[in-house]
Amino acid sequence: GSFLKKAVSTVANIARSPIGQAIGGVLKGVAQKAIPLAGGALGGFIGGPLGAKIGSGLASAAGKAVGLEGEMVENVTAKEGPFGEFTGYYASSPSHQPLVEVKHVYYRDDPILGIASPMRPPSDFSFSKCVMKAGMIWDEVERAGLSGVAGVWVHEFGGARMFNVIAIKQAYPGHARQAGLLAAGCQSGSYLGRFVVVVDEDVDPTDLFDVMWAMCTRCDPANDIEFVRRTWSGPLDPLLDKASSTNSRAIIDACRPFERLAEFPMVARASPELRQRVKEKFADLLGKIGCA
Repeated sequence: GSFLKKAVSTVANIARSPIGQAIGGVLKGVAQKAIPLAGGALGGFIGGPLGAKIGSGLASAAGKAVGLEGEMVENVTAKEGPFGEFTGYYASSPSHQPLVEVKHVYYRDDPILGIASPMRPPSDFSFSKCVMKAGMIWDEVERAGLSGVAGVWVHEFGGARMFNVIAIKQAYPGHARQAGLLAAGCQSGSYLGRFVVVVDEDVDPTDLFDVMWAMCTRCDPANDIEFVRRTWSGPLDPLLDKASSTNSRAIIDACRPFERLAEFPMVARASPELRQRVKEKFADLLGKIGCA
């Protein structure tokens, strides 16, 4: 313990010395070059050559927009917190954390500042997570062998974790239950989940009105809602069972019963072609009431 403290103190003293300042200048230059490379590598992993180019450009712009330079001194702390979390609640008590003394602020004219406000949804964090988590869950359930997936969406009001919808084209008995269990239990959908809704392929999983309509007309609460207990949760869950660090899940089957697909009542609505013609015909009027 004492050796580690001496080492930290020595490093801190060197960092504040003229030699340390010179080394810091070199490291800053290295960091400026490394940021675009890291962005390019990440972009390439996600989207190939085009993704690499976009990622490098975005990372480079981010690195040049604003930067802070400072130092942390051993044993100097300040009270920090509490912080809001993606669930919409404060999830930690104030605590003393290492203090950073900002020495310089570097920024370009009119910098583009991205923020991540930890607060009740909607927020920039919840929106970005919705897109990413939906794709990850879709990928994982298909890798697990689920066929017929028509769409997946992770809804923002659930903090991009607690209300997930998967749409499938049913091909066999039990297909809907399989989809719900996989979506609830896959790695990307498991942590701090709450509700998983399974809908047919004619329901848009991103449209909450569509999803709730399916739940109201195709889900029999006594037979079509499964509960899974002692599932993976964490300290940010407002309803966490602290003794076990678990919670429960509801898997809601809002699909037409497979054995009744042939005889289930037809949906009463205009065709997409007719709706488009009406939209074009009354575009001026619809625009005035915000429905264009």
